Amino acid sequence: MEIQVMVAQECHTRFAEQICEEVYVSALERKTGIARRTPEYICEKIRGGKAVIALTDEGEFAGFSYIESWSGKSFVANSGLIVAHKFRGMGIAKRIKAQTFKLSRQLFPDAKIFSITTGAAVMKMNYEFGFRPVPFTELTDDPEFWKGCQGCRHYDILEGHDFKMCICTGLLYDPKEHLEIHHPDEEEEKA
Repeated sequence: MEIQVMVAQECHTRFAEQICEEVYVSALERKTGIARRTPEYICEKIRGGKAVIALTDEGEFAGFSYIESWSGKSFVANSGLIVAHKFRGMGIAKRIKAQTFKLSRQLFPDAKIFSITTGAAVMKMNYEFGFRPVPFTELTDDPEFWKGCQGCRHYDILEGHDFKMCICTGLLYDPKEHLEIHHPDEEEEKA
């Protein structure tokens, strides 16, 4: 079975309910804080060209992720990474993460990209893409982002710490830390 990972299109809004249900069930199973999103919110991300979806060659939903910009587009969050239960363990999450990361860099090339998670697999993937763990104070201070955490079962912990810490780990990719350095002497040697 072939799995296609692509930027989601309008026709993929039909999966919004299924995506929300998969996130909800996963949160219950993991007993961790995954903020709930509405199907309308998921559709908004898809229509805005800010979502990535994985589908089988028969058109069955396999996974999803989306991006959102904050603080005047100086921060971008990679969020909502989910793989349908029957497709887990096949490397799909990493492919979705790669496409989401690429989309983030295309749409917001100068933005810092961040993720908050309790999942070890997501942390490992983020490290592989050059993210580093940071305190929440290095993430966006945009109150609208933190409102998105209200659907998480641990929101009271976040709120009680003035949005500076929670059980999630904050991970940040700063493009300024990953600039490629070109040495003129090396360029001449290649010529």
